Amino acid sequence: MTANAANTPKDTLIEVSRAHLPLTCPTPDMALWNQHPKVVIPIEANGTAKCPYCGAAYRLID
Repeated sequence: MTANAANTPKDTLIEVSRAHLPLTCPTPDMALWNQHPKVVIPIEANGTAKCPYCGAAYRLID
């Protein structure tokens, strides 16, 4: 991953690779104080997805 979603603006796109699948939000590198319930993000279908809780936007890069 190229960004820490807990500390990035909602309009920032976080790039993830297939090594990070299944993608969950919050990710392990997010700040503990800023976590919400863990949810699996279905990014494989079209290569992009947003978290329904925090709005973090993800893009699959490989």
